[in-house]
Amino acid sequence: MEKTSEQILHPQVKLITITEEAGQRVDNFLLARLKGVPKSLIYRILRKGEVRVNKGRVKPEYKLQLADIIRIPPIRIPQKTTFKISTKLNKVSQLEANILFEDDTLIVLNKPSGIAVHGGSGVNFGVIEALRALRPDVRFLELVHRLDRDTSGILLIAKKRAVLRNLHEQLREKRIQKDYLALVRGQWQSYTKSIQAPLLKNELSSGERIVKVSEQGKPSETLFKVEERYAFATLVKASPITGRTHQIRVHTQYAGHPIAMDLKYGNSDFDKKMTAFGLNRLFLHAFEIAFCHPKTQEPMRIQAPLDNMLSSILAKLRKA
Repeated sequence: MEKTSEQILHPQVKLITITEEAGQRVDNFLLARLKGVPKSLIYRILRKGEVRVNKGRVKPEYKLQLADIIRIPPIRIPQKTTFKISTKLNKVSQLEANILFEDDTLIVLNKPSGIAVHGGSGVNFGVIEALRALRPDVRFLELVHRLDRDTSGILLIAKKRAVLRNLHEQLREKRIQKDYLALVRGQWQSYTKSIQAPLLKNELSSGERIVKVSEQGKPSETLFKVEERYAFATLVKASPITGRTHQIRVHTQYAGHPIAMDLKYGNSDFDKKMTAFGLNRLFLHAFEIAFCHPKTQEPMRIQAPLDNMLSSILAKLRKA
């Protein structure tokens, strides 16, 4: 694996007077103007008030007016570390065996736990980079949605831009159903079939994301159904209606039943019990997805089996 690193510097403050860009959102203006600057960095400088319009702070959705003066701060950009990924690496070659469905429009992958969906934040490479290495002849490969690094299960990857747009439209219109299996602490109440609790996302200075239930958050809903009960845990099916960051993990915590081995939102006593059973990863798995094929419009329903560890944990809990 070869690695190169370089830094690009935007050293000076820029003052730009708006002319033909009037009516454009300020975030879109910056994305177009600051080529090569990560999207996350652009939203960070907006959030921190480093970008000013007429000497005042603005939100990303602010629409620029004729003769507005926009101040763009100096930006130091660490260029993305690039890697030449070998298709012989265990994690990369493992993905080939985890492809559940593939045609000329999309890939449906059963993502293993422990691999990020994309590189960055200290991660050398992720699913999308690995698939590009495995499919060098495919010109377009983009994630349709995301899964947390420690969550396993179904992940959609589009092979064409039109397919990506179609699946994003299905997501927006809530025509894609995603079902997860989660092992949670204690006895889940059968009458708790839906949790509607607004979620607020905070990003720490370290870049870590923490989500909490807050009236200032975005509306969020998850449906729940009990699948199997054990002595001190419950296997539930979780079906998110909205798609917020860490939604299922925070909603189960809010209900008093955190997911096993959730190092961010979990319960240490429950995790110790699960460690004794041999569990060493988050027990959250995206096991089923239903959508319309973007090309044929055929209804599709695909399932991803639990990995050997999660299956063995359930077997041990049944015996206990």
